[in-house]
Amino acid sequence: MYTNCNFGRMEDEDRFKTISEFKECMVRGGEVEFLWKGIHYSVTHYNDNISISHSCRQDTEMLRKTADEIMEYMVGEDRLRDVITQVTILLRTI
Repeated sequence: MYTNCNFGRMEDEDRFKTISEFKECMVRGGEVEFLWKGIHYSVTHYNDNISISHSCRQDTEMLRKTADEIMEYMVGEDRLRDVITQVTILLRTI
Protein backbone atom coordinates (compact mmCIF):
# COMPACT_ATOMS: atom_id res chain seq x y z
CA MET A 1 0.00 0.00 0.00
CA TYR A 2 1.27 3.48 -0.86
CA THR A 3 0.07 6.61 0.89
CA ASN A 4 1.16 10.18 0.39
CA CYS A 5 -0.23 13.27 2.06
CA ASN A 6 0.32 15.21 -1.13
CA PHE A 7 -2.25 13.14 -3.02
CA GLY A 8 -5.33 14.43 -1.22
CA ARG A 9 -4.99 12.45 1.99
CA MET A 10 -5.25 14.20 5.30
CA GLU A 11 -1.96 14.49 7.19
CA ASP A 12 -3.33 12.61 10.21
CA GLU A 13 -4.28 9.59 8.06
CA ASP A 14 -0.61 8.76 7.48
CA ARG A 15 0.63 9.57 10.98
CA PHE A 16 1.82 6.65 13.10
CA LYS A 17 -0.54 6.42 16.03
CA THR A 18 1.68 4.05 18.02
CA ILE A 19 5.29 2.90 18.12
CA SER A 20 4.04 -0.61 17.34
CA GLU A 21 2.44 0.66 14.13
CA PHE A 22 5.80 2.07 13.00
CA LYS A 23 7.60 -1.15 13.91
CA GLU A 24 5.06 -3.22 11.97
CA CYS A 25 5.58 -0.96 8.95
CA MET A 26 9.33 -1.62 9.18
CA VAL A 27 8.91 -5.40 9.54
CA ARG A 28 6.80 -5.40 6.37
CA GLY A 29 9.46 -3.49 4.41
CA GLY A 30 7.73 -0.11 4.55
CA GLU A 31 9.47 3.12 3.66
CA VAL A 32 8.80 6.49 5.26
CA GLU A 33 9.73 10.09 4.65
CA PHE A 34 8.95 12.56 7.38
CA LEU A 35 9.66 16.02 8.72
CA TRP A 36 10.73 16.75 12.26
CA LYS A 37 11.52 20.31 13.28
CA GLY A 38 11.97 21.33 9.65
CA ILE A 39 14.37 18.53 8.70
CA HIS A 40 13.44 15.89 6.10
CA TYR A 41 14.29 12.28 7.05
CA SER A 42 14.04 9.03 5.09
CA VAL A 43 13.65 5.47 6.33
CA THR A 44 14.29 2.80 3.68
CA HIS A 45 15.49 -0.79 3.42
CA TYR A 46 18.87 -1.78 2.02
CA ASN A 47 20.51 -5.25 1.93
CA ASP A 48 18.46 -6.70 4.82
CA ASN A 49 19.01 -3.55 6.88
CA ILE A 50 16.84 -0.57 7.72
CA SER A 51 18.42 2.75 6.79
CA ILE A 52 17.54 6.08 8.35
CA SER A 53 19.10 9.44 7.49
CA HIS A 54 18.49 13.06 6.72
CA SER A 55 17.16 12.85 3.18
CA CYS A 56 19.93 12.90 0.58
CA ARG A 57 22.68 13.07 3.24
CA GLN A 58 24.49 9.78 3.35
CA ASP A 59 26.84 11.13 6.03
CA THR A 60 23.90 10.99 8.50
CA GLU A 61 22.88 7.42 7.64
CA MET A 62 22.46 4.72 10.26
CA LEU A 63 21.97 1.08 9.17
CA ARG A 64 20.45 -1.39 11.60
CA LYS A 65 18.77 -4.80 11.47
CA THR A 66 15.64 -4.06 13.52
CA ALA A 67 13.04 -1.36 13.97
CA ASP A 68 13.90 -1.23 17.69
CA GLU A 69 17.47 -0.30 16.80
CA ILE A 70 16.29 2.37 14.33
CA MET A 71 14.11 3.86 17.05
CA GLU A 72 17.31 4.97 18.83
CA TYR A 73 18.32 7.26 15.92
CA MET A 74 18.53 10.90 16.97
CA VAL A 75 16.28 13.21 14.96
CA GLY A 76 17.73 16.51 16.03
CA GLU A 77 17.82 16.41 19.82
CA ASP A 78 15.10 13.74 20.09
CA ARG A 79 15.17 9.96 19.80
CA LEU A 80 12.95 8.69 17.00
CA ARG A 81 11.19 6.45 19.55
CA ASP A 82 10.05 9.53 21.46
CA VAL A 83 8.67 11.45 18.46
CA ILE A 84 7.57 8.96 15.78
CA THR A 85 3.90 9.55 16.63
CA GLN A 86 4.39 13.32 16.29
CA VAL A 87 6.38 13.66 13.06
CA THR A 88 4.81 14.98 9.87
CA ILE A 89 4.60 12.11 7.41
CA LEU A 90 5.42 13.09 3.82
CA LEU A 91 5.37 9.62 2.30
CA ARG A 92 4.53 6.25 3.79
CA THR A 93 4.37 2.81 2.21
CA ILE A 94 2.54 -0.10 3.85
